[in-house]
Amino acid sequence: MPQTRNIAPMKLELLMAIVHNEKAAYYSSLIQQHQANLQFSVPAKGTTHLFLSYLGFTEQPKTLLISIVRSDEAPKLIELLEETFQKGKTYKGIAYTISLTSVIGTLVYGFLANDKRTVKEEA
Repeated sequence: MPQTRNIAPMKLELLMAIVHNEKAAYYSSLIQQHQANLQFSVPAKGTTHLFLSYLGFTEQPKTLLISIVRSDEAPKLIELLEETFQKGKTYKGIAYTISLTSVIGTLVYGFLANDKRTVKEEA
C-alpha cells in the first residue's frame, strides 16, 4: 500500500519586478535568497519610454524578473526590494506580488515552495 504524505500547503505568490538591466543579476540573487526556486528574466521597457523618445532621450533597458515565492517570504522580500530601490538611480525599480490560487501536482508544488518533504523517495 502506498504511503500518503500530509503536506500542509503553503501559499505561493508570483513576484514581478522591473529593474535596470545592469542590476538584474543582483536582484535575481536577492530573490533567490528568499527560497525562490523558479525565476524567469525577460527584456522589458519602462513606462516612460514613449515620453522620453518624444524629448529625444533614450531610456535605459529594463528587465522583468518573474519569480515564484512562498507567501511567508513575500512581505520580507518586497520590503527588502523597496529598501534597495532607494539606494540610488541605478537601483530603481518596481515590484509587486500576485497570489496564486492553485498548483497542480505535489512534486511541482514542492519544487515551487522549496519544500523538501515532497521529494520522491526511491523504493
